[in-house]
Amino acid sequence: MATKNWFSPRTLLILAGVLLLGLMVWRFSNIVAYILIASVLSLMARPLVRFLGRIRIGTWRMPVSIRALLTLVVIWILFFGFFRLFIPLIASEAQELSKVDTALVIEEFEKPLQHLEAWFVKLNIGGDELISLEEELQNRIASVLNIDLITDLLATLASILGNVAWAFFAISFITFFLLREEKLITEYVVTIFPEEKEDAFRHALDSVKRLLRRYFIGILLQMTGILILVTLGMTIIGVGFRHGLVIGLVAAVLNIIPYLGPVIGAALGILLGLATHLHLDPATALVPLMGYMLLVFAVTQLTDNMVFQPVIFGTSVYAHPIEIFIVIMIAGSLAGITGMILAIPTYTVLRVFAKEFFNNFRVVQKLTEKI
Repeated sequence: MATKNWFSPRTLLILAGVLLLGLMVWRFSNIVAYILIASVLSLMARPLVRFLGRIRIGTWRMPVSIRALLTLVVIWILFFGFFRLFIPLIASEAQELSKVDTALVIEEFEKPLQHLEAWFVKLNIGGDELISLEEELQNRIASVLNIDLITDLLATLASILGNVAWAFFAISFITFFLLREEKLITEYVVTIFPEEKEDAFRHALDSVKRLLRRYFIGILLQMTGILILVTLGMTIIGVGFRHGLVIGLVAAVLNIIPYLGPVIGAALGILLGLATHLHLDPATALVPLMGYMLLVFAVTQLTDNMVFQPVIFGTSVYAHPIEIFIVIMIAGSLAGITGMILAIPTYTVLRVFAKEFFNNFRVVQKLTEKI
């Protein structure tokens, strides 16, 4: 029986093409990022283009170019409206945090810290080294409330203003044509596959678009729900609407990071809430406020786990929670937080193509039975 030649000209050509593609992605990573962002925006906004296409005035129907342009305008109105609302609030919050006296914070919690240090010494937790919880807490709070971090960030953004302007133009340009021509990328990508596989590849791409559209829209709705719940909860317990809105935004954005994000968001949100209410009496007001804030985040997290996440992960990517957990942990170990964020979309794409081209394997059939 003849053995397969793994070093045939066709195989070597495919390997060379893959290596060249990887090199181009690395070398032109910013352009790849623009294309990915534009692709996500076009996926999420596609329903609006279709809705506008159903509008008729007599026999006149809106041309697809006008529909794509109107949709692009709506995207950027929402984008700039978001920043117009939240940037002043965040700047005001940062200004207030910069005025927080960290020594006063430590003084408020001096007695509990002394008891905790004595407990550490009794249990010999720190070994031979003496642990100064007071100094450690002061350093941590000072680093979190350091306004220089925000100043440096703004300076960096200002220095790359030209790149931001170019990114805005590039993403808008690509998004417009992706909205106008739904199968634009598909028509180019299928050319690299053999003709006998073209129909299967087109079907796989259509499935990927459908699943990712539902996933990204679900993520957006999840963030909106968390923002509303946290803001409403913080307002009810007395933190204030303005502070609650900023805390809700922080929690919603950090919630994108699977598993770790909600914990980080809750911790940072409680710290922000306490830092802006240090004038309250610790025993009678500040500690109870912290308890109420914990309750708000607990209720929000329960709602997210029982309502938002089942809808997003269960009905959009059709994956079991254990699958999602394992995939996210693997991606996190390989690429950190970025890997955790990109884990589910990447896993969705791999599952769709595996179902289309490797469905003869039982493990693939099991993992893709709900797609």
